[in-house]
Amino acid sequence: MQYDFLVLGSGIAGLTFALNAARTGSVAVITKKQRSESNTNYAQGGIAAAMGPDDTWELHLQDTLTAGAGLCDPEAVRVLVQNGPRVVEWLIALGAQFDRNPDGSLALGREGGHSRNRIVHAADHTGYEIERTLLRAVRHTPHITLLEHYFVLDLMTEEGECVGVHVLDTLTGDLFDIQAEAVLLATGGCGQVYLHTSNPLIATGDGIAMGWRAGATIANMEFIQFHPTTLYVPTPEAQAFLISEAVRGEGGILKRRDGYRFMPDYDPRAELAPRDIVARAIDAELKKTGDPFVYLDITHLSPDFIKQRFPTIYERCLAHGIDITREPIPVVPAAHYVCGGVWTDLWGRTTVKRLYACGEVACTGVHGANRLASNSLLEALVFAERAAQHASTRLYEPPPTPPALSSGISAPLDPSNSSEPLDWAATRLHIRQLMQAKVGIVRQMERLKQAQAVLSDYLAQIEARYRVQTPTVVVCETRNIATCAWLITECALRRRESRGLHYVLDYPETRPELAYPTLLCRSHSPVAIRHSP
Repeated sequence: MQYDFLVLGSGIAGLTFALNAARTGSVAVITKKQRSESNTNYAQGGIAAAMGPDDTWELHLQDTLTAGAGLCDPEAVRVLVQNGPRVVEWLIALGAQFDRNPDGSLALGREGGHSRNRIVHAADHTGYEIERTLLRAVRHTPHITLLEHYFVLDLMTEEGECVGVHVLDTLTGDLFDIQAEAVLLATGGCGQVYLHTSNPLIATGDGIAMGWRAGATIANMEFIQFHPTTLYVPTPEAQAFLISEAVRGEGGILKRRDGYRFMPDYDPRAELAPRDIVARAIDAELKKTGDPFVYLDITHLSPDFIKQRFPTIYERCLAHGIDITREPIPVVPAAHYVCGGVWTDLWGRTTVKRLYACGEVACTGVHGANRLASNSLLEALVFAERAAQHASTRLYEPPPTPPALSSGISAPLDPSNSSEPLDWAATRLHIRQLMQAKVGIVRQMERLKQAQAVLSDYLAQIEARYRVQTPTVVVCETRNIATCAWLITECALRRRESRGLHYVLDYPETRPELAYPTLLCRSHSPVAIRHSP
């Protein structure tokens, strides 16, 4: 198969790129599950855009820079916030139904770190509404083909250019190649690297790992955002259900199990402090008390308002026996968003020619060391549109160069010579447990080194077996999870300060001279790339 544009992922970034690129050529959108399964579909809060009468893009820019803890690319943030209102209006023109006030104006919420009400939302299922809107538009747009149940094993490269992908048909087991003039990574994040995550099961870091193996520069993987409030469930393997930031934005209060409200002890903004501060505060309280969770209480709000504003959260909690109009919600922090990823410029270009990246898989410089709430959907919209524009008009330009300041070049990992069988499911679980225990919210250098030694050994074993084993989804996802875990830990070891989401006990202070991105790039050709016959 051959297309002009090949999109890996069917979330907001991939579909936005497809709709724009289809104006100039044929587009294939590949997803390893059903077309609607993506991190976008689970996004509750909304899209941040300066659309209120008391708001400006300059204020939105300043809030984003403040949250990013000195590591944002100001130009990338400017591109984001200046284009924000326009791309939201584009979604509305496509048919997106967002909540409105009685006078017909958009109902704008506020979340942690924002100085104005600027969160455009559809109750507590904004991501679902956006995904529905974009999929409907895709169905009515010529030249777009949706390919479901295809797992991309690796990118195809020739002389430093991306020319397509190697694919596994997960229903038949067939291997084949798809060629394209331009390839977009829009595969989402890597939440499944951790034991506790708000991400769906598909979020195994496939695009980041593929980009790394193909030679793309990777940036800022140490900055993992742990959402402070996910529903506590006693089964550790269960997927956590996110309790949106908007719950705190509407007046939710965090309390210990003894009823003590603790957030004012940590930050004057209390529950509306940025996510990293709230997550560390909860982590500290849990370690102090030994409790497995804290409470998020909104019982002081009107039951009718709660059911109307948070219908999904209300129903999901009720299914667990919790009536949030009458009792507080037990919550714990869980891995939610990776602020790093495949490094790109302002047009979504990676360091590999003809390869683009948008959405959570990418590191555009917008989020810095800590993503401001509800900026992620906006980033996907803005930069996917720009990437499609560039791929349609200036595809064969030389690839961009990352910032000159880099923390070094990482050596490739050599496959192991061991021929012993590997329990892939057990390996995947062990990696997730290791990351949760040693590369979590609060870090320590010796524990990071221990984790990296284990991960390096796992990667060597995985690459050796991948070369000779028939690929399956569990094999490929375990390989990608291990790769992302290694990249996160490697970046964490290189940043010898605490900044934003990266908090390390050995270096508790932020060092101004280290306000530059952590960049990793391969010095050799990729290892263990499987070529289909």
